[in-house]
Amino acid sequence: MNKWLYMLLHTAAAATFMFVLQRFVLQSTFESSLIWAMAFGLGAAVIAFKQTNR
Repeated sequence: MNKWLYMLLHTAAAATFMFVLQRFVLQSTFESSLIWAMAFGLGAAVIAFKQTNR
């Protein structure tokens, strides 16, 4: 799999998971859910980047 595609999928999956968890399970506001989704997406992108460069 292409390195950039792997990073994109990892980021999208983490951000989507966190948004759904915050918004629908924990009943947070939309803005709070987006902030958490961006934070987890960024973290997932960093982890995926480090994994592909090993």
